[in-house]
Amino acid sequence: MSMTVTPATPLGDEDRAAIIAAVREFAQAHLAPHALEWDRTKHFPRDVLRLAGELGLGGLVVRDDVGGVGLARVDAVAVFEELAQGDPTIAAYISIHNMVAWMIDAYGTDEQRNEWLPGLVAMTDLGAYCLTEPGAGSDAAAIATTAIRDGDEFVLTGVKQFISGGGEAAVYVVMARTGEPGARGITAFVVPGDTAGLSFGSPERKMGWNAQPTRQVVFDRVRVPASAVLGELGRGFSLAMSGLDGGRLSIAACSLGGAQWALDRAIRYVHERFTFGEPLAERQSVVFTLADMATELRAARALVREAAHALDEKTPDAAMQCAMAKRFATDVGFRVANEALQLHGGYGYLQEFGIEKVVRDLRVHQILEGTNEIMRVIIGRHLLGPSGR
Repeated sequence: MSMTVTPATPLGDEDRAAIIAAVREFAQAHLAPHALEWDRTKHFPRDVLRLAGELGLGGLVVRDDVGGVGLARVDAVAVFEELAQGDPTIAAYISIHNMVAWMIDAYGTDEQRNEWLPGLVAMTDLGAYCLTEPGAGSDAAAIATTAIRDGDEFVLTGVKQFISGGGEAAVYVVMARTGEPGARGITAFVVPGDTAGLSFGSPERKMGWNAQPTRQVVFDRVRVPASAVLGELGRGFSLAMSGLDGGRLSIAACSLGGAQWALDRAIRYVHERFTFGEPLAERQSVVFTLADMATELRAARALVREAAHALDEKTPDAAMQCAMAKRFATDVGFRVANEALQLHGGYGYLQEFGIEKVVRDLRVHQILEGTNEIMRVIIGRHLLGPSGR
């Protein structure tokens, strides 16, 4: 089991610029032109994800011995921000897929890493993260899915809720109860998508994120070998939380990208739209609104990058900084996108302009990977607990 991974070194300016340019070209060529149609038809673009895999986007923070890019988090968040300018929905799914790949890379055995990571990195195989249940969302330690030992196997029974990639993934990282109530009784498992007894609910009908499937994942006496345990028995909750630290940064970065796209469109629109004989850009109230949008977005970006650096360096307060960045950036991202819609007036409400889609997509970022209320709980506990004094 590998749990002492050396932190990746941040890229130099030239290498970083080259990677971001390549990601921008991909996003503008393969995501942006199709985003509205995918949203309308609820199309999951598997072929485009495979193209993303050819660029290494399926294993951004995975080590290179299995094909990963091995980026530092501070560089990976810049990649997700750029992807989200093409389509926040697909960027967000790629971020979740990367969280699964990182967990297998960081905690998996050599056999698990070699079995799953080449396909995940290439995105010929997709990953899904299974923690939330119908009765356990914010209170993640209260999960009821069980994994009962039966000889050399575990038998998983339960239901996972709101699973991105449900029914599409080749591998599911599943948190299940193997012991006592609470966090210490949870173990993580790597479950192949074609395992007998695994089934899926109907696709959820959602406000946004329409181009990625969200389903229940049902475990009906699903048998997996003991070798499917990811990490150590009883350490699954810790693994799940460590995965979410990176996941929160990635989804925060997706909020930045979607909001930046909306801000850029708003700036262009206020130059083009005339009211009462002058462009909107000449009105002080509009100027002030744009100034606040840009300022808050830049502050959010700085907070995300600082938290990413803390996670790279494994600082004692890294989890708190990730919670701060996720809370602030996703709130700001939604607010900026919503203000951009307002500046567009009635046109912002029309689907063809794309602004309302970004508003719908970014709204869920304030809920998933831990609600922003739970982010405040994490921050408060750190500040008031022994490690925060």
